[in-house]
Amino acid sequence: MPKKKTFLSAIFTMALLTLGAMSLVAQTNDDCLACHSDREMTMEKNGREISLYTNASVLRKSSHAKQSCVSCHTGFDPNEMPHKENIQPVRCTSCHQDAVVKHQFHSVQLTLARQKGTLENACKQCHGTHEVMRLDNPASPFHESNLTQSCAKCHEDVSKTFAESGHGQALAKGIKGAPTCIDCHTQDVTGHQGKLDKAQTKLVQEQLCLDCHTDNEDVRKRMGPTAAFIKSVEQSVHGRALRGGNGDAASCVDCHGSHEMKSGWDPTSKTHKSNIADDCGACHTDIATEFKTSIHGKAIARGNLSSPSCTDCHGEHNILNVADPNAPVAPQNLSRQVCSPCHSSLALSEKYGLDSRQTRSYEDSYHGLALVGGSAQVANCASCHGVHNILPSSDPASLVHKDNLVATCGTCHPNASVRFATGKIHVVEDDAENEPLLYWIATIYILLIIVIIGGMLLHNILDFRRKAINKLKIRRGHLPHHIGSTRLHVRMTLNERLQHGSLLVSFMLLVITGFMLRFPEAWWVEMIRGLSEDAFEYRSLIHRIAGVWIIAASVYHIFYLAFTERGRQLFFDLLPRWKDATDAVGVLKYNIGLSEIKPKFERFSYIEKAEYWALVWGNIVMGATGVLMWFDEYFLDIFTKVGYDVARSIHYYEAWLATLAILVWHIYFVIFNPDVYPMNLAWLKGTITEEEMEDEHPLELERIRQAEGEDADSDMVTIPTDEE
Repeated sequence: MPKKKTFLSAIFTMALLTLGAMSLVAQTNDDCLACHSDREMTMEKNGREISLYTNASVLRKSSHAKQSCVSCHTGFDPNEMPHKENIQPVRCTSCHQDAVVKHQFHSVQLTLARQKGTLENACKQCHGTHEVMRLDNPASPFHESNLTQSCAKCHEDVSKTFAESGHGQALAKGIKGAPTCIDCHTQDVTGHQGKLDKAQTKLVQEQLCLDCHTDNEDVRKRMGPTAAFIKSVEQSVHGRALRGGNGDAASCVDCHGSHEMKSGWDPTSKTHKSNIADDCGACHTDIATEFKTSIHGKAIARGNLSSPSCTDCHGEHNILNVADPNAPVAPQNLSRQVCSPCHSSLALSEKYGLDSRQTRSYEDSYHGLALVGGSAQVANCASCHGVHNILPSSDPASLVHKDNLVATCGTCHPNASVRFATGKIHVVEDDAENEPLLYWIATIYILLIIVIIGGMLLHNILDFRRKAINKLKIRRGHLPHHIGSTRLHVRMTLNERLQHGSLLVSFMLLVITGFMLRFPEAWWVEMIRGLSEDAFEYRSLIHRIAGVWIIAASVYHIFYLAFTERGRQLFFDLLPRWKDATDAVGVLKYNIGLSEIKPKFERFSYIEKAEYWALVWGNIVMGATGVLMWFDEYFLDIFTKVGYDVARSIHYYEAWLATLAILVWHIYFVIFNPDVYPMNLAWLKGTITEEEMEDEHPLELERIRQAEGEDADSDMVTIPTDEE
């Protein structure tokens, strides 16, 4: 109980002392105001008359109202007249000792003022004298609603600019999260003046912007761009340069401005599309000058904001170095990510008369396909049209003007001549009006593919049906099952099998590597490209090696036909005859059930002859067009680009025709033919059974049997079944 009384007594004593102190302060201040509330009260100092008037109502509203006058005006005795001979200036730091080093802004200026002995004047210049108020007081000059006007007393020009900015307008409207002068000019920004280099200072400023625009929820709710987009500036070419110590690299303030920051939609904003070139040109002067003379720059100058500016191509916050494979302007990305979206746009094509076929023609060209396939050397849009200096082809200064094409093409093709660049650059095969020659080549080939491959497919379906029926009849005992002898007959010699093998390997390589170029994004191509980063370069090399290989094999085959006895007989037996036509009709009748008699074939049926001569034709066409495209600089000088386009179109469609013919015709008769399934092994072993001879080549077998008694054919051998 005594302890409780002691505690209450202490509280009571402290309250009395506080009331007493307040009463003393009030009494002292009243004593001072008895004289200093007189508006007429003045004094003379250094030849100047100085007012000693103090507004009592202002003093009572200040944050120092509870302090006595002598707390600041030290050494004064109200009862002594005059108060003091040498009046000492008010020292704010007697109470606010750490104000200089911890002041939110102007810390450097305050430090200098203290060194000069003018610190108190600096304090009073902003905070006032007797009217000092708390920052949360709406009447305080440092309340957020008054801060712009307060700073304007010294920074009038800056304050006006800020008031018109996006930040200033938001602040004037009372929008939560809108920044004030102090929000940006913090200790972090201003306290390191003279201590940080240029790059470090910019990084401090950048972090201040990011703290607000990525972490402040009030700001995030009003912002269109995502926090990730804004923060991506750190990994941009500018952000990385700053972090590498390059103080000349652009920061937030360099691009958006400092006090004049505005929305990018505002025509007066530095980041508005009409001003972007000037904004970037502050650092990239020569490029900006070049861009302004381009077709894009001139369009923007006319007010056409659909035309691209710097940020449309390079990006905004996430600008990357052109050598970065992730940059939209990297050579492998430029055409598809930068140029194509605009030049293939239906809306822009209709509005400005752009020819969207040019984009498609590039994508279907060797350059476009190779680029998608991963080639690092092939030309993109900028290689021909330029980068920042793009001009219409009608402009004599344009890189694609007719007088400059040879030089432009010559950057990649040193031997390019006038005829090399003769003809349309962008061609589309299915444009009958503008490209009738290519259109009809494509159309005719498509019709041929439909008719020939469709006919082959129908033929094989009927053949399969008839042979399947015969197999079922044999199983049910409706047809006799002929069991041939154990004799084997040579169908292909080792020399011929090696020729066939060379043809097989080279053809498969040509098909794979050729269609890899035409369909670079197909799933199977992606698998191959995944094996190596240089897969596309290997593709090109392998395609050419296979092309030389198949041509060499064809030349050897010609010599084989001309200079060997078996070769000459082979050529004679493969020549088309009228019997081949009648056999084809007879097989059709037999397969559809109009005849029960199957035609007897010689050494080679119409099936094999058709395939052989189609192969001869295909090798000639593919070889000629392939060589023309391979040595383009030489042949374009002869045939011009028109000839190149014709060769390329023929090469492509002939490849389809040959590939489908092999798949539908040859593979069926060698593998899926019910009479030989799972495979005719003649191409591996060189021999077929006598039963197969009776079924497929009965006339040849008859000749062999007739000659057996006189002079056995050297191409016939007998091998016991158990030795196979």
